[in-house]
Amino acid sequence: MGVEAFLAEWQNDSPVILVHTSGSTGEPKPLWVEKRRMEASARMTCDFLGLRQGDTALLCMPLDYIAGKMMVVRALTCGLKLVEVPVSGHPQWDGHIDFAAMVPMQVYNLLQSQEGRQRLMQINHLIIGGGAIDEKMEEELRSFPHAVWSTYGMTETLSHIALRRLNGPEASEWYTPFENVSVSLADEGCLLIDAPLVCDHPLKTNDMAEMCDDGRFRILGRKDNTVCCGGIKIQIEEVERMLRPLLSESFMITKIKDEKFGEVLSLLTEDSDLQALRNLCEEHLPKFWQPKHYFHVDQLPMTETGKPARKQAELMAMHLRVLQSK
Repeated sequence: MGVEAFLAEWQNDSPVILVHTSGSTGEPKPLWVEKRRMEASARMTCDFLGLRQGDTALLCMPLDYIAGKMMVVRALTCGLKLVEVPVSGHPQWDGHIDFAAMVPMQVYNLLQSQEGRQRLMQINHLIIGGGAIDEKMEEELRSFPHAVWSTYGMTETLSHIALRRLNGPEASEWYTPFENVSVSLADEGCLLIDAPLVCDHPLKTNDMAEMCDDGRFRILGRKDNTVCCGGIKIQIEEVERMLRPLLSESFMITKIKDEKFGEVLSLLTEDSDLQALRNLCEEHLPKFWQPKHYFHVDQLPMTETGKPARKQAELMAMHLRVLQSK
């Protein structure tokens, strides 16, 4: 979908518009959302960041998903000047940009060259969402002169409802919710979001979180990414976070059913030296965090928006395990 097609849909008489979830934990799902709530979301972001009418906003993400749609809605609602460039994993633009939204893959690619890095450093407000930001990327962004933010949200909240600063003296691992947004912990420590301007009912997430007294929160991982191995609960994202600085090739942790332990961790990797990986994991990970199975794959399963396709990874590991046991 291009901008003109989206504008035609936005300006028609219908009060709702169709969006699709990203599909990071399953099949993408259609979702009808109210345009007035998208406008409310746009105002919350622009107010939080102090964006003003006439500021430039970079559109470098596809309009098939909420992140791209919301960049256009922010421009329309708050009077931003939209700068549209071709959708790419390595976006290119000319001129000054006040506000841009990207996924981690785009930021990673731009950081690989001095020119790309300089482009990023000149953006006044860069928000990064749609996937995990690893420690190495955070470290590279920490010295940036302008504001860089990590977002928290989902399609159901019409993009993000909280931000955390990645650089400068305000850098933190804790997300600050927008005004008119409150969060709490529900069953099993999952985050409960109450954002009446963008969602007509409290939204229970599958994100395991930790709360501060002042309302800020920190994400530990997803409930569906919790592995129960011999009675010990292990968070997949925590294992990946520990391994990320140690592994040079792309990898993903997933789980496989196990007769003895119930579930065990498995590692999918694009690295062919599986024994070296096993040795490294045994050296650096606690015993129950060590993967039981290691599988080489040509390409890790990812969604169209660049997130790990967790369910596909689990199915892939199960299939490879069956082949291995034959």
